[in-house]
Amino acid sequence: METKAVAKYIRISPMKVQQVMNIIRGKDVQEAFATLKFTPKKASFLVEKVLKSAVANAENNLELDTDNLYVKACHVDQGPTLKRQKPRAMGKADLIRKRTSHITVVVAEKKEG
Repeated sequence: METKAVAKYIRISPMKVQQVMNIIRGKDVQEAFATLKFTPKKASFLVEKVLKSAVANAENNLELDTDNLYVKACHVDQGPTLKRQKPRAMGKADLIRKRTSHITVVVAEKKEG
């Protein structure tokens, strides 16, 4: 059994989130929480929120034991990009892209045996 949680339109670049996702993929939930707590990146706080939501979904909706859960899969997709302009010299403008992310975390129960 597996459950997932998705956070959409998060205002952080997907490349920054991907660095944190690679750290916790495949780990036990408790180990993933400990790793995220001591990772000094903004994305770790955001991924931790989504992981908490996935664990809560598993516990409340499917009545799974949280001690037997692990991070089965996690990925980040690019959301819509906000486009802004910054004034430059001689009446020109530079385009600034403010990227957004869709964060997905899937937790599953370990197979016994």
